[in-house]
Amino acid sequence: MADRYFRRHLHLGWWTLLAAVALGLGLALLRLFDVETYQHPAHETRRLMWTLAHVHGAVLGLLHILFGVSLPLAPSLAPPSLRLPSRALTAAGLLLPVGFFLGGVATFAGDPGLGIVGVPVGAVCLLVAVVATARGQ
Repeated sequence: MADRYFRRHLHLGWWTLLAAVALGLGLALLRLFDVETYQHPAHETRRLMWTLAHVHGAVLGLLHILFGVSLPLAPSLAPPSLRLPSRALTAAGLLLPVGFFLGGVATFAGDPGLGIVGVPVGAVCLLVAVVATARGQ
């Protein structure tokens, strides 16, 4: 059973990390070529949201890898049921970076777009995953 979660989170982690690195490269190119819709001071919210999407994606990718690798390395610390922390971490890994990214796609007078609603939901999912793993549940 743990082997399935091990493989799932390693794959999710590396694919999430790839997406975050690609987004970071894209942001660097937008800056390099001085793209108006990214660089203009009026789009500060967009830059912030997309930077947060990049960073949260990278960190969550690493958390997936860490979660997956920790299962066979410390089986006595793994929760008896991996279903809750696995699903919560998976949801957080999607909702946080995508919520930040979508929040920057369309901004309204300095406020993020509607996609930002995924961020607090993703944060709660991440909290659930961390608590469930730490408590061994």
